[in-house]
Amino acid sequence: MINTGNIILDKSFAFSLHIIQYTELLEENRKFVIANQLMKSGTSIGANIREAPNAESRADFIHKIIKRIQ
Repeated sequence: MINTGNIILDKSFAFSLHIIQYTELLEENRKFVIANQLMKSGTSIGANIREAPNAESRADFIHKIIKRIQ
């Protein structure tokens, strides 16, 4: 487990690892479509959080964090 000092980054990374483990379980049970959808949506959270600090403005930051959560 990594510890960046940023609880949101750490938790989103841990969540992504759990998603990956679960999708592997789904694939073993031949649930390929749901595994693929879950992998994409579950791991995109971390990517969005990593992108947010590079926002061009406060409004852009809010959009990148809040809009993705809804």
